[in-house]
Amino acid sequence: MAIYCLFRNKPFEPEAISALTGAYADVCRALGVADGDRRRTDVVAKKVIEFAQRGVSDRVNLRERVLRELS
Repeated sequence: MAIYCLFRNKPFEPEAISALTGAYADVCRALGVADGDRRRTDVVAKKVIEFAQRGVSDRVNLRERVLRELS
């Protein structure tokens, strides 16, 4: 998953990482983004991280905000 590469050097707690990876997977599934589509998976990952850095910390809220942003 592209998201691991993007946040491996950022200061997130294990619980936050779990929420981020879950939201990332949910958004990719909802948008039909395949793992092999690096450009689109990077866009999703960056949006998930962006919202997490703004203080959105739960998986469902992250998913919904990213989906709204990218739809």
